Amino acid sequence: MKKYILTATALLFALAIFPQNSSNARAMLDKAYAAYEASSGIRLSFQSVTLEPDGTEYMSQTGIASIRANKFKIETESVDIWFDGETQWVFMKDVNEVNISNPTGQEIAAISPLALLGMYKNGYTLKAPLFKTLNGKNVQWIEMVPVTSNRDFKAVSVAIDKNTNTLVQVILTMNNGMKNKIDITRYNANHRFDDAVFRFDKSSYPSVEMIDLR
Repeated sequence: MKKYILTATALLFALAIFPQNSSNARAMLDKAYAAYEASSGIRLSFQSVTLEPDGTEYMSQTGIASIRANKFKIETESVDIWFDGETQWVFMKDVNEVNISNPTGQEIAAISPLALLGMYKNGYTLKAPLFKTLNGKNVQWIEMVPVTSNRDFKAVSVAIDKNTNTLVQVILTMNNGMKNKIDITRYNANHRFDDAVFRFDKSSYPSVEMIDLR
C-alpha cells in the first residue's frame, strides 16, 4: 500500500483504446505530459489519504517530490525515495534502514512520476472529460479504466488545471475498492536540480543500516 501512496505524487494516467468523444481528454493529457517532460526541474508538494470502500479515511500524510525527467526524490513522513535513473534508495525511517536496488521498468513504473504520467498512452480507455471546480481551480476531470482486469488499479481519475496543464488531484481506485487520493498543494516547474539531489548520501545518515538488494 505504501508504494501507491508515494506513487501518486505526480501520478498517473492511462490509455490506448479510446472512444471518439475522449479525444479532448487525450489532448489534455498530451499537453500535461509534454510540459512535464520538458521541464528542467519540478518541485511539488502533495497530501495523500487512503480511503476504505465505505469512505473511512486513514494513513493521511504529506510529502514533497523533486523531479527531473526520469529522476526523482520523494520525501514523506515515513519513507524517502531517491532514484537517479538506474539505482533506487528507499529509506524507511521507522527502522532506520535503506534498501538499495536496480528496479525493473515495471517496478519503477509504480512510483516514477514520469512513468506514471505516461500510463495513459497504453492499456486504458479514457472517458470524456468533465469540467468542474476543484480546490478553487477550474479543472478537467478525466477518468481512466484499464482495458484488462490484471492491472494494479481498477480506475485512475485525474484533475488537470485547465489554465496551466498541471496536476491538481489524483484518485487511484484499487481492485479491492480501496482508494488513494492525492492532492497537489503546490507546483513549481522552475527548478534546476543537481544530480546529487537524486542520490542517497550516506554521510548525511551515518547510523543508517544499508541493505543492498542488487
